[in-house]
Amino acid sequence: MINITNETDYQPNVNLLETIASKLSDRDIELIFTDNDTIQELNRQFRHIDKPTDVLSFPLEYIPHTPMGEIVISVEYARNKASEYHNSLDDEIALLFIHGLLHLLGMDHETDDGQMRKKEEELIRHFGLPSSLVSRTEDGE
Repeated sequence: MINITNETDYQPNVNLLETIASKLSDRDIELIFTDNDTIQELNRQFRHIDKPTDVLSFPLEYIPHTPMGEIVISVEYARNKASEYHNSLDDEIALLFIHGLLHLLGMDHETDDGQMRKKEEELIRHFGLPSSLVSRTEDGE
């Protein structure tokens, strides 16, 4: 189950997000929708990068009956990317959610040998979504 905290006016496609989550895990997930200022502060505090980003993941240590972790998505950032890539906002949020969820599951495209990219592309095809974040990054973004 996804526990959503929404600090924005965006109305998420909860059914799509729940379907994605249930394909990858049966553990609860905390999902926060926020703005660029808030995610920039989190990015500065936890990654020492003083700029907004699209999605951050905070995995939690496994303890039975606790959430897998927290995913924070900047709806403001996602809106800009959706416009830039001609995606719907729901599709862009779903891409970010998949990306964040794979990080919660321990994958890391910055250090692996393409496993996260492969899994992300598999999920994107399965759910009929547009180009992935990892693919965009590898294409020079």
